[in-house]
Amino acid sequence: MKRLTGSLALLFLVACNTPQQEAVQEQVADTTSVASLSYPQEKHLANLKQLTFGGDNAEAYWSFNNKSLVFQATNPMWGTSCDQIYVMNLSDGTPDTIPPQMVSTGMGRTTCAYFMPGDTTILYASTHLDNAECPPVPERVEGGAYVWPVYESFDIFVADLKGNIVSQLTDSPGYDAEATLSPNGDKILFTSTRSGDLELYTMNLDGTDVKQITSDLGYDGGAFFSGDGSKIVWRASRPQTDEEIAKYKGLLAKGQVEPTAMELFVANVDGSDARQVTKLGGANWAPFFHPSGEKILFCSNHLSERGFPFNLFMINIDGSGLEQVTFDEQFDSFPMFSYDGKRLVFASNRNNGRTRSTNLFVADWIE
Repeated sequence: MKRLTGSLALLFLVACNTPQQEAVQEQVADTTSVASLSYPQEKHLANLKQLTFGGDNAEAYWSFNNKSLVFQATNPMWGTSCDQIYVMNLSDGTPDTIPPQMVSTGMGRTTCAYFMPGDTTILYASTHLDNAECPPVPERVEGGAYVWPVYESFDIFVADLKGNIVSQLTDSPGYDAEATLSPNGDKILFTSTRSGDLELYTMNLDGTDVKQITSDLGYDGGAFFSGDGSKIVWRASRPQTDEEIAKYKGLLAKGQVEPTAMELFVANVDGSDARQVTKLGGANWAPFFHPSGEKILFCSNHLSERGFPFNLFMINIDGSGLEQVTFDEQFDSFPMFSYDGKRLVFASNRNNGRTRSTNLFVADWIE
């Protein structure tokens, strides 16, 4: 299996957690062997199934009825050269050359889609009001650290399943994105720069009652609610030295952030009792609560000497009991449990025919 370079692996640490590949992806043939998709050590995953075959597909999140997924994709085979939002009904089988239903406008760049209560509308962020074209990514400097663009043109919208925008929830200056929804169906959690830093906020489903719930310097983002809606988990950078602080502020002033050193935090839904869960080093991100509410599934490269591979790990919310869940040689991330806790969807570079393709996979979860 072809291994990514360290810089390519870090291309996945963006937005809510979006992959942004630069190369045109090759279409990959389906596999007939379910067993070939998984590794013997992956004891928590059963009946693993590949859902997409080519392009960049990531951040797939379940509908409340556990029958559909909403995700973002860049796929030349679907005529999509900049991340757009799609809905996949799992009963329809798996998309190949025929794309699933696009539910974003097809303009700008989108990220971080989530089903709203009732499964008839979805929440996502988009840059399309600023420009219909795909916004540029920062120029990569040879030997330089990877940076992720913090597009000030991102705002949060609600759309129906035909792609019609129903409402716009944010319109303040600066970055508003990375929105997720409480399982209780009453609160939205998102990241914004409206304070001058990348902080977490909550708001009602109609965009009212916005409350800032983090305030420490550093990037706070990629946040999710616990299954009972009482707690949140997120990734954060915490620059400490004068040099780290100056670098972080300098990049943010240019609309960029370096997401290569992040740890996981949990807190009550109002931001109180915040505490650090991981102290592993490297990039620890894409966290999601285990159905028990007592563990967190997340992506990490802390065992990687050169920044890759990334794999899924599980840890107790008190920071104990670290366990490796996936064992891919390249990249596994973006895990989400179905609302009934029976299945797990995630994105992976496995079985991609030695391309840079990132695809969606679903498995039955085994304790």
